Amino acid sequence: MSENMRSQAVTQGVQRSPNRAMLRAVGFQDEDFNKAIVGVANAYSTITPCNMGINQLAKTAEASIKQAGAMPQMFGTITISDGISMGTEGMKYSLVSREVIADSIETVCNGQSMDGVIAIGGCDKNMPGAMIAIARMNIPAIFVYGGTIKPGHYNGRDLTVVSSFEAVGQYSAGKIDNTELMEVERRACPGTGSCGGMYTANTMSSAFEAMGMSLPYSSTMAAEDAEKADSTAESAKVLVEAIRQQILPRQIITRKSIENAISVIMAVGGSTNAVLHFLAIARAADVELNLDDFEAIRDRVPVLCDLKPSGRYVATDLHKAGGIPQVMKILLVHGLLHGECLTITGKSIAEVLADVPDEPPANQDVIRPWNNPVYAQGHLAILKGNLATEGAVAKITGVKNPSITGPARVFDSEEECLDAILAGKIQAGDAIVIRYEGPKGGPGMREMLAPTSAIIGAGLGDAVGLITDGRFSGGTYGMVVGHVAPEAAVGGAIALVVEGDTITIDAHSRLLQLNISDEELARRRANWQPRPPRYTKGILAKYAKLVASSSVGAVTDFDLFND
Repeated sequence: MSENMRSQAVTQGVQRSPNRAMLRAVGFQDEDFNKAIVGVANAYSTITPCNMGINQLAKTAEASIKQAGAMPQMFGTITISDGISMGTEGMKYSLVSREVIADSIETVCNGQSMDGVIAIGGCDKNMPGAMIAIARMNIPAIFVYGGTIKPGHYNGRDLTVVSSFEAVGQYSAGKIDNTELMEVERRACPGTGSCGGMYTANTMSSAFEAMGMSLPYSSTMAAEDAEKADSTAESAKVLVEAIRQQILPRQIITRKSIENAISVIMAVGGSTNAVLHFLAIARAADVELNLDDFEAIRDRVPVLCDLKPSGRYVATDLHKAGGIPQVMKILLVHGLLHGECLTITGKSIAEVLADVPDEPPANQDVIRPWNNPVYAQGHLAILKGNLATEGAVAKITGVKNPSITGPARVFDSEEECLDAILAGKIQAGDAIVIRYEGPKGGPGMREMLAPTSAIIGAGLGDAVGLITDGRFSGGTYGMVVGHVAPEAAVGGAIALVVEGDTITIDAHSRLLQLNISDEELARRRANWQPRPPRYTKGILAKYAKLVASSSVGAVTDFDLFND
């Protein structure tokens, strides 16, 4: 099979002479027109530390592709910094950026008839955005993670950006002074790389490695270490070989490989956002997946890694302890991975893990042995009930008892809620409701890291429940339930909650319940009126019009032809 099977559409034949003329201007020579053309999707920007080291990795990939006998073509895609936009109107664009990234990569690769693509990303939406495009196009592809940031340090403890968010709550509660607040701020993010705990970026990079779409060990490397560049160069070579062998993404992104990814997400204590993103990736790959599948995997997979936000360690510590391959090997030995799944290297998962020890090193406690897990079951619970008939996602790590019944404290935006927390108006036992922040209602399904961190900082993490139709940062922990569906903007029950109603959050029973009668709920629903759109033009207006429920991944192409 020709290596340039797709790109010959723009390089071969007399009629393509003008096309070749333009390619010559960007560096093609006579001998290059029979080579595979490989896209380098470069998410470099100085918007965020997560992405500021990526350009050099993209150049490394470009050189390696040439050395492997193919022709690279570099192009850019965007990013939004969740950490910088957090708590502002700008955060509404974060989840939207996932779709923009996916659409831009698909547009360039298909518009230019590329034979394959290496996608290099850092911040949270880079990974799922790239993988959605890769699954849609089904051309040989590999993902390269830009790498994690190294921890900051203060008073003998490791810091991440979440430390700064929590310091705001501590300061507002009078637990620290302004000097300490500023010391944490100055030291939390010491350099290049994505946020350091098992937050969304590191969760998704780990999951992609587990799924077989990234090289072993690559997902937990520090952005600033030399091995990151070496792994990028190797990734480019592996991709060129995958083009020759025609190893396609949908041979790798299967039901079983997604189950492997979810198992690893549970084992490392990963972000709630992974639920949303894998529903979308599965849809793009035409793989059947629903919320109940996450619950089934949670039931059988323990949390093996003691990682932030609720644990002690960061991703670089996980890397030193054996990384994702070590976690995967423990799961494989205990029958919780599908070892036959193909990887982008052409080897199976079992073959890739063959030389990895069955047990983690004894001289560390980042990765626990099978008989001593952090939690006996996974930490991402799917809750249902009259308040979330389609489902909701609870993250229950770091919580002594994941069950609460309390009076509803109702807020129609994140800002209203944060003001109340910082003013000391939230009490132990309260069930906070933040609504009209869903995919349509926000629009954009903002993350609630500012309120949840303020709750932790105020010392209420075990004593307060919080539910929302928005999302949570990977840095969130506590008794929190997000992705409540149906959302308020479409008349979901979360829109019908009244201040003082009692709400039950019970992860043991997988229940999210508004404790009023069916008759009262029906009466309120009959009187409910939808709110006018918050945006009537531009990308947020288009997104609100197209986006589907969070229960199916908040995708924008779910119902295009069923109106």
